[in-house]
Parts: sequence; C-alpha cells; structure tokens
Amino acid sequence: MRIAMTGAGYVGLVSGACLADFGHEVVCIDHDPAKIAALEAGRMPIFEPGLDALVADNVRQGRLSFRTELREAVAQADAVFIAVGTPSRRGDGFADLSYVYEAAREIAGALSGYTVVVTKSTVPVGTGDEVERIIREANPAADFAVVSNPEFLREGAAIGDFKRPDRIVVGTEDARAEAVMREVYRPLYLNAAPILVTGRRTAELTKYAANAFLAAKITFINEMADLCEAVGADVQAVARGIGLDKRIGGKFLHAGPGYGGSCFPKDTLALAKTAQDAGTPLRLVETVVAVNDQRKRAMARKVVRACGGSVRGKTIALLGLTFKPDTDDMRDAPSLAITAGLQDAGASVRAYDPEGIEQARPLLPGVTFAEDIYSCAEGADALVIVTEWNAFRALDLDRLRTAMRGAVLVDLRNIYDPAIAAQHGFAYQGIGRGQGDMSSPTR
Repeated sequence: MRIAMTGAGYVGLVSGACLADFGHEVVCIDHDPAKIAALEAGRMPIFEPGLDALVADNVRQGRLSFRTELREAVAQADAVFIAVGTPSRRGDGFADLSYVYEAAREIAGALSGYTVVVTKSTVPVGTGDEVERIIREANPAADFAVVSNPEFLREGAAIGDFKRPDRIVVGTEDARAEAVMREVYRPLYLNAAPILVTGRRTAELTKYAANAFLAAKITFINEMADLCEAVGADVQAVARGIGLDKRIGGKFLHAGPGYGGSCFPKDTLALAKTAQDAGTPLRLVETVVAVNDQRKRAMARKVVRACGGSVRGKTIALLGLTFKPDTDDMRDAPSLAITAGLQDAGASVRAYDPEGIEQARPLLPGVTFAEDIYSCAEGADALVIVTEWNAFRALDLDRLRTAMRGAVLVDLRNIYDPAIAAQHGFAYQGIGRGQGDMSSPTR
C-alpha cells in the first residue's frame, strides 16, 4: 500500500519506518527542511534504539522516503496518517490541536480518489469529527473517511511496541476504511495482534483512558512508597505482592520520582480538561496530575534531607536527566524540578546523561554537564540517581566513593542494595524502603 505520514517526529518517524519495514511504500512529510535534510542524510532527530538502522535499511530498499511537500504523496496514497504534535495548550492544559487541523486543511486540497485519513496523533474526543468537517468544507467532492488509530508506543521500546502490539485500535464505522486499515496492519497477522474496531470517539478516548490509568498506577505506588517510609515497610516487596495478582499486574509499579515524558503529563491534563468541559470531572485523574507535580519537587527536598538538612554551598551530582532510559526526551522530566529545587536551596548541580545532555542544556541553566559518570561525581557532596539507565546499574562504588567529597547516595530508582552501598562507605537513601531506607556507611 502507499502511505503518506504527515509529521516526521517521534510517532510519525517510528510509525513510518515500521510500516515501510512491513513492505508498504511510505513517504514521511515534515515542513522543517532541516529535519528532512538530516533524515535524508541518515541523521535521526530523536534517539530511539534501533531506529537509525531501521530507517537506513528501508530507505536503501526504496520503501521509505522524506519530503517537505505533501501534495504528491497524499494524492497517491491509500492512507494518509496525521502524526503531528498535540502539546498542552498554555493556560488551560487542553491539547493544542492547531497542528492537526492545519494538516487536515493541507491534506484536503491534495486528496485524489478514495483515501483514508488516519489520526495517529493523540487527540481529545471529537477531534476526528472536526478533521472530517475541515476536509469536507475545503474539498466537498473528496471521497474519504477519517479514522482514529491511536498509538501506544513507549519511548525506548517503540519499534518493538509497533511490531508486537498488545492491540490495534481502529475507530471507524466506514466499511471501506476498516478494510484499508486491516490491510495496513495485515503483516501483523502472524503475531496475532488483535484489531479492536470501535466508533471513532471511542478510539480517541481509549488512548487517553489507557495513559491516565497507567499514570494513576505509577502515582499510587509512589504514594505507597511514602507510606512505606513512614511505617517501616518496603515498597518493592509491596509492589511485588500486589503485582502478582493478575488483576493488577506488576508493570508500572516501580516507585520513583514521578512520571514525565511526552505522553502522561499532557494526556492526563487533556483528559481532565475534556471531562470538565463535558460536565463529568474526573477527580481521580485531577488528583494524579497534582500529586505527580508535587512529587517531583519533593524529590529535591528528599536530597536536601539526606544531606543533613542543607545543601547550600554543596555540589550535587545527578546521574540521568531524561524522563526514562533509552530516550533523549527531556519533556516534563523529573530532573527539571529536582534541579530547580536544589539550585533554589543553594546547591551547585553537576549532571551526566548518556543521551540527553544536548536536549537538557537549554532547559537547565546553571548546571555543569559532565562527560562521564565518574567526572560527574568528582568532588560531589552527594550523588543522586535520577534515571535508571543500564550504565548506572553496575557502578564501581569504591571508585565513586573515592572520587566524591561526601558520602551521600540518593537512589531515586532503587537500583542498589542499601546494605551493599553502606559496605562501600555510602550513606544510602532510596525510595519507600522504610527503616532501612537510610543506611549508614561501615567505614
């Protein structure tokens, strides 16, 4: 099939490359000429494991190409995907749909023959109706259908998620459109990926509901971690104990500094706003948003307490800046609030991240960026693990302790054993580890 992908950002590029790898002929369109030039030269605008090789292979095979103009690609396409950004709108937190509607207007003028217009971007309920209205008004003679096909990609694991999905949600009541979408995803037949066909509004809401539920799960275990610290319990054991219940499951039950990234923060806000406008406020989701925002700043206070109640004049080393490992995404990363809180308390902050430093520089004024883990720790009074990159899981603790001026290790991802950290001379503090949360050094 011939597919046009409007938007060559995270969702558009990953989706386009994977669809090309299925054997479809895909054109990714983006109005940023610098981005298109970089892609044509093999340079990825984002870090996603395996994406550069996937793109290069499909470009070489002639199945994937990049353009700045959409007219020709749309005119030849069987399906046109809209995969542009929907950031939170300033002021009210609702999704900014201006890029989606702009794409719809451009697509309208280029349609030729029956075409399925697929909304891949995460959009509030009713967006598909407006996209259809825009296209119909701009091109009354067009033969098309608008479908909702939300993405469920995790940054750092997006290619695997696309090729081995838990489900494919298709929102349409048009039989021809359903047939086209089944053909788009036919290569996944052997993986037995279920295709759930619903109404368009139902599909739009399903995406938001899924993200809000996962955000609530993360927030729940984070609040349980606070309780564990207060009463002397171990949140990791609690999480395992409840996660073994098949009704709950063990995923998204890892206590930490709060969720961030491109999806959960903006999607929970947009869902809460949609519900308020509909007169059915989602109090649980609103609370999740508030608790998560407060938690990020609270992690700075946790570091201050671990340092004896004051960090003024001290150097704090942060390991990990991105909101999760295997991505360079800094959007709503906990490190942003943690850094600001430490700086406000008078600390100097030094930081290292395997992939996110260039994205972090403009967001973290006053921070000194290190070239590696151990230079980051050099002379620091405390070391804080913010993101659980694999490179941080087997650190030379003796080398770290020797390099540091102080002996405080704050592990916001619980990747180290408190007792082992203490054996290497660290005063260790993790998340939700009760009475054993603060371990004194043995030397």
